[in-house]
Amino acid sequence: MTGAGAVNVNWDDLKVFLAVARAESISGAGRSLRIDPATVGRRVARLEEGCGAPLFAKSPQGYSLTVDGQRLLAHAERAEQAVIGAEEELQGEPGQLTGQVRIGAPDGCATYLLPQVCARIAAENPGLDMQIIALPRVFNLSKREADMAVAVSAPASGRLTVQKITDYQLHLAAHRRYLRQNPPIESLDDLKHHRIIGYIPDMIFDPELDYLAGTGAGRVALASNSVSVQINMIRQMAGIGIVHDFALASAPRVVWVLADRFSLTRSFYLIRHADDRRVERLNRVAEALTEGLRAEVAELQAAG
Repeated sequence: MTGAGAVNVNWDDLKVFLAVARAESISGAGRSLRIDPATVGRRVARLEEGCGAPLFAKSPQGYSLTVDGQRLLAHAERAEQAVIGAEEELQGEPGQLTGQVRIGAPDGCATYLLPQVCARIAAENPGLDMQIIALPRVFNLSKREADMAVAVSAPASGRLTVQKITDYQLHLAAHRRYLRQNPPIESLDDLKHHRIIGYIPDMIFDPELDYLAGTGAGRVALASNSVSVQINMIRQMAGIGIVHDFALASAPRVVWVLADRFSLTRSFYLIRHADDRRVERLNRVAEALTEGLRAEVAELQAAG
C-alpha cells in the first residue's frame, strides 16, 4: 500500500484480515471463521503480498495492526457492510429483518428485559437470529464482540454512537420473611445490623454500579458479580440488597425497604459502532430494541 503499484485484494482475504484484526491472533481468527489457523496465516500472507506492505506486527501480546493495516481496516469494514447489505437485500423479504444480530448487555438487562424484547422482535421477523450476550463488563464493539451493546454509562472515547434508551430506578429490598425475623429497619443507619448483599467490590466494572456507596451499609457479606445471583440470595432470605425495580416482579415475596428514604436512578444507553449507521438492518433493530426496552422498563417498574 505504500508503493505505487496496483493493489490486489479480494473479499475472502479481507474477511480473514478483519477477523485477525479483531481477535489479535491467528488462532482466534481461525475459531471465529471456523477455518484452520494455517489457512488464516496463508490468507494474511497473500493479502500482504497483494498490498505490498506488512499489515500486522507480531509480538508476544499477539497481532497488532501496522500503519498500513490501520489504513486498510476502514476500507475493509466498509466492504464488510456493503457485502452484508447486499446479502440482506437479496435474501430478505420486503419489510422484514433477516440475518444475525448479537447484543451485549449487563446481566440485569439481559436477564430481566432483553428476553421479552428480543422475543417480540424475532416474532415479527422470522428470518432474524438474535443473540444475547450477558456479561458483567464493557463490550468491545471494535473487535465485534457484539453488533450493539446496552451499557449503564456512555463511553467517552472510541468510534461509537451513543443513544440514551431510558432511566430506571433501584431500591433496597429484602424478603418479607427476612424482615419479620430480623431487627426492624427504620433508617439507613439500621442497615449496619443486617447482612448486606451486593457486588464483589473489586469486580464493579462501572462506577454507576457502585449502588451501596450512598447507603452507609457495612461490609458486603454475600457478594456476586451477577445481578440475578444477588436477587436469588435475597429470595433465599439471606439479607438486604439493592434491586432494579424492573426485576422485582420476578421475586414475588421480595419488597422494598426504606423506599421513601433511599432510591437510585440510573440509565441504559445503546452503544453502536459508528460505521454501522450505514446499515439499515442494524438501524431498524436498534430502533426496535430501544422502543422495546423503554416500554418494558416502564411496564415492569409500574408493576413492581
